[in-house]
Amino acid sequence: MLQCTAVTHVPYAEALLALATMEGGPEHPPEVIEPEDFVLCELGDHDESAEHAGHLWAADTPDDQDLWLLWSGTGAHRVHRLDMLRLCPAVLSELATRTVTTCAFFDHHPGPHSFSVTDPLGDLIAAHVHSEVRRLVAEDDAPGTPDAPGTLNGPGAPGRPETPDVPDTDAP
Repeated sequence: MLQCTAVTHVPYAEALLALATMEGGPEHPPEVIEPEDFVLCELGDHDESAEHAGHLWAADTPDDQDLWLLWSGTGAHRVHRLDMLRLCPAVLSELATRTVTTCAFFDHHPGPHSFSVTDPLGDLIAAHVHSEVRRLVAEDDAPGTPDAPGTLNGPGAPGRPETPDVPDTDAP
């Protein structure tokens, strides 16, 4: 299922207060959130009867509760609330690869678990980053790269030794 595309402005004063007063919150809340921050709904695509939800902070507490921004409505009718919610206990176990993936959403969230939600924009960005890394690596390995082995300027080039000149320390 595709990720919901709803976005909202984070209510700065309320979020700052929630971060400052929560158990397991950040030491310096103003370093975590900016006055103009926005959050994207992380849930799978859903109808308007379900609230949108964006994760704000992973609390360092033994009871696995995190701070979430939940909202509904649009424009002047948008309503926000901040809530400490327990993590969803669902896990996806893949026997073939012996991997276990936990749901990143809160307990009793609407719709599918996070491991069943795809983020097309995130996937597109990841694909672009991977292609750029492959391109940069290929450029570094390509003939003609300055100072690469086997090039006109690198070690082993005509007139250049395979190893740099090192003074002989055993000489008298």
